[in-house]
Amino acid sequence: MDSQLLIRRFFLVCYDAAAVVFASILAIAMRFDFKINSIPTQYTDTMWSELLLSVLLTVTIFTVFRMYSSLWSYAGTTEMIYIVCACFVVGIANMILFLVEARAVQGYPMPRSYFVSYPIFLLGFTILGRYFYRAVRALKGRAAGDRTKRNNVLIIGAGSAGSALIKEIADSKYVNKRIVGVIDDAPLKQNTYIHGIRVLGKSEDIPKVVEAQQVDEIFIALPSASAKEIKRVVDICKETGCELKRLPGIYQLVNGEVSVSKLKEVDVNDLLGREPIEVDLDSIMGYVSDQVVMVTGGGGSIGSELCRQIASHHPKQLVIVDIYENNAYSIQQELWRTHPDLNLVVLIASVRNTKRMDDIFAEYHPDIVYHAAAHKHVPLMEESPNEAVKNNVLGTWKVVKAADRHGVKRFVMISTDKAVNPTNIMGATKRVCEMIIQTYNNRSDTEFVAVRFGNVLGSNGSVIPLFKKQIEAGGPVTVTHPDIIRYFMTIPEAVSLVLQAGAYAKGGEIFVLDMGEPVKILDLATNLIKLSGHKPNEDIMIEFTGLRPGEKLYEEMLMEEEGLQDTANRMIHIGKPIDFDEELFLRQLDEIKDYVVTEPSDIKQKIQQMVPTYSIQGK
Repeated sequence: MDSQLLIRRFFLVCYDAAAVVFASILAIAMRFDFKINSIPTQYTDTMWSELLLSVLLTVTIFTVFRMYSSLWSYAGTTEMIYIVCACFVVGIANMILFLVEARAVQGYPMPRSYFVSYPIFLLGFTILGRYFYRAVRALKGRAAGDRTKRNNVLIIGAGSAGSALIKEIADSKYVNKRIVGVIDDAPLKQNTYIHGIRVLGKSEDIPKVVEAQQVDEIFIALPSASAKEIKRVVDICKETGCELKRLPGIYQLVNGEVSVSKLKEVDVNDLLGREPIEVDLDSIMGYVSDQVVMVTGGGGSIGSELCRQIASHHPKQLVIVDIYENNAYSIQQELWRTHPDLNLVVLIASVRNTKRMDDIFAEYHPDIVYHAAAHKHVPLMEESPNEAVKNNVLGTWKVVKAADRHGVKRFVMISTDKAVNPTNIMGATKRVCEMIIQTYNNRSDTEFVAVRFGNVLGSNGSVIPLFKKQIEAGGPVTVTHPDIIRYFMTIPEAVSLVLQAGAYAKGGEIFVLDMGEPVKILDLATNLIKLSGHKPNEDIMIEFTGLRPGEKLYEEMLMEEEGLQDTANRMIHIGKPIDFDEELFLRQLDEIKDYVVTEPSDIKQKIQQMVPTYSIQGK
């Protein structure tokens, strides 16, 4: 055992022994109005004769109640309860000791009031000894903090989470912050104090409190608040120019994980103002359980989330295929850590390699395939259209043919809203992929379906990571056009709906996810700048760069001809398949397969012949 710890425990035992002596003297002295000379000798003799036993008894009981093994510098309610209980038990035991061991000359061996006041005095001495060090430590830390520059913090929420944050910031010597006040909308909490910190007002008072208290940071401690309520508070806070952080969710509070380290940057998700889309995957993921599931592009942002959610539903085997080794390695390490019993296979392979795909399907015999492998970056594909065709069209075709040959039960392809009336080669190639799915579904026992959705927040290549990097670099933040809008969904939301759409599949459908209301990209940029504690176009400039090649002002989720059919989930719809000449389409695929490898300059025109709704930009 550490010598310093032994010294501390020895000191506490000596202190408690002294506390027993003083508590005994004060208890009997109080009975006689603290007139020492008036105390009958029979009482003092009895007290002194039993004092050693009282000390030993007290130390023993205190040991049982962990009074020598608690970290008193972090003591809280539990330790206080232990102290009260221990002193109560000591009082009872002490009374029994005197009644059994002592020999009374007249009546009780000690005044009856002694047995009441003794444990009270002992309790006072014990609390003083345990909490005095903590008080000195807090005052010392505060004095040290006053000599250094500390950020002024305003906490939103005077509930359990706010209380825990205040306590940690006050106690920790590693957190260099000063809490200047708390905000809470509850009327009964106004002008009250929590751990010595005053509740200064309601949420509408935040701007004036920030100005009056010179607040640098705002911590939002509302883990159980709705998305709408969080958005309302964030909208108020973002105008103050303060840096914002918040606790992620109520599970942090339930698990006792409320701490400064759990705070996260407030991001644009908090500004969407809607509740997260919830899917009861447990009720519909039976089709994944005990099946061999393959995910192509399994290391990407969508593919990796597919793998995470599939791994949670007990597949017989999960086969991840990706061409990029770093991504594949990352998801492999994560799944090994989070699902140690998962039968996991991670393969480096290109969907463009016919033999490699055939060998993988022949060896692992997947029951379900999620095809997420694709080139998705619009401007880059505009510069390299042949690569878009090779990877997206031919890669998908080869995986589809392998799935057909090897009897895959269900094949789900990830598509995009950019496939609707495409204005770029990426969207056009994804539309060709949808046509491949539709064609092969009519010729195969495999159920081929596609799921189409818009942008996902935080995915590789999305605007949010780009904006954050630009803000960290001091700007400017670049927006292509002031009126450009996009549909947004979080990655887990989109993937949950993809998995549920897979459960609905009967073959041939193009599932369309309801992405909610569109969001202006300019608003995203402005809000992210504000959430970072800066003023748009003052601290961080916003520049408009013009639409990039193949980029639309807005994306469409459906072509007019498709219409909509509802499913059991109001967020998932089915687009009516568009009829086309499938024999002609297959001949065009054969032609494009041989033509694209010659690196032609007119590949966009060839794709337009296959996708008449494709409008080539900059011709």
